[in-house]
Amino acid sequence: MEEKVTVVRLSMGQDKFEILVKPDPALNFKNGKKIDLGNIMISDEIYSDANKGSRASNEKLLKYFRTTNSTEIAEQILIKGDLSLNTDQRRKLVEEKRKQISQYINKSFVDPRSHLPHPITRIEAAMSEARVTVDPFKQVEEQTKTIVDSLRKILPLKSEMLELIVKVPPEYSAQSYNVFKHMGEFKSEQWLSDGSLQVIVTINAGLKGIFLEKIGGATKGAAQVTEK
Repeated sequence: MEEKVTVVRLSMGQDKFEILVKPDPALNFKNGKKIDLGNIMISDEIYSDANKGSRASNEKLLKYFRTTNSTEIAEQILIKGDLSLNTDQRRKLVEEKRKQISQYINKSFVDPRSHLPHPITRIEAAMSEARVTVDPFKQVEEQTKTIVDSLRKILPLKSEMLELIVKVPPEYSAQSYNVFKHMGEFKSEQWLSDGSLQVIVTINAGLKGIFLEKIGGATKGAAQVTEK
């Protein structure tokens, strides 16, 4: 079976450098996974135009990379360059980013009429109706403002956040971290003289009831929660 190939391209000044890679291992590498370069590269050639088979000159490699070692250069191109995604990869990345954005909106905005968050399914439906564009490579927070502006034509959305001071006995600190991580954002944390953990966490106002239920379950009712 023919091996799938794609290009990673890095532009430097007026010049560009390209390498041929296996799509999935290259994407995993770009996403932070530790993968041996030999399992990513199709060849060790450094091209100025891979489609034409034009190799980059040693002169330009030395100018920009200070070496002609193809392995060292390929690693730099992989880290800094743009990976050409195939259709399936792009679709999966867009779907995952769309899910992250809808979850972020659910946690950060409420319906101003009920002061409760819109369900994720409703947010996703509104995103489809508004035909919002999701960039798979931009951070969630970076895209949310533009997307929320589009969604407001369909859904009433208001940013309404609470700061809560939560004190947790030491024996429940590990279980509590999981609740804090998935439902809010840490503002500060402090270990008190009695061994208790005290944190200030920001949550969506509409999630207060669920937060209290989850932190109560994680600490067997021993957590102390007050609004700041």
